[in-house]
Amino acid sequence: MTSDMEPGQINGAPRRPRILLAASGSVAAIKFANLCRCFSEWAEVKAVATKPSLHFIDKASLPEDVILYTDEEEWSTWKKIGDSVLHIELRRWADIMVIAPLSANTLGKIAGGLCDNLLTCIVRAWDYNKPLFVAPAMNTLMWNNPFTERHLMVIDELGISLIPPVSKRLACGDYGNGAMAEPSLIYSTVRLFYESRSQSGGINLA
Repeated sequence: MTSDMEPGQINGAPRRPRILLAASGSVAAIKFANLCRCFSEWAEVKAVATKPSLHFIDKASLPEDVILYTDEEEWSTWKKIGDSVLHIELRRWADIMVIAPLSANTLGKIAGGLCDNLLTCIVRAWDYNKPLFVAPAMNTLMWNNPFTERHLMVIDELGISLIPPVSKRLACGDYGNGAMAEPSLIYSTVRLFYESRSQSGGINLA
């Protein structure tokens, strides 16, 4: 696994950007395959899914070239001291991480520094010189909860970029703010950010 995560160039040409997409436990994870397809046309993509998110993700609909990592893979290849650790390898490999959907639960974990699964371990080990985007998805009452505002302030201080939710009819039947931004908007936001940073020399693909 380590060999395909070594940074470099192909035949002297700049390599494609490396995007790590992650899904946490929200109904909006049904759009995760679509999100992966959006990014895989432009970038190298690896994906991470929490156990609750797998209830909503159709693995068969993921692009063939996208590898999906789950909590089961976290330590499956580790046998002895010196072996690679998955959350560290993925953190090293990625140029950008995008968590979409970001559930209220995972938002709280990140804000509190908890790392009890593969996704949150990657975030805990993240190099904040590299961009990290989140696209929350939750019920309107959860989005409006005072804890959510506190947690968003904490992750903003860390340097995590927010792609805000939108108002629409939610999966629970309520109407209000809290729906995840559409995959096409998430993709365009990240790509525009990446390309503007690349032109200014802010992202190094060496």
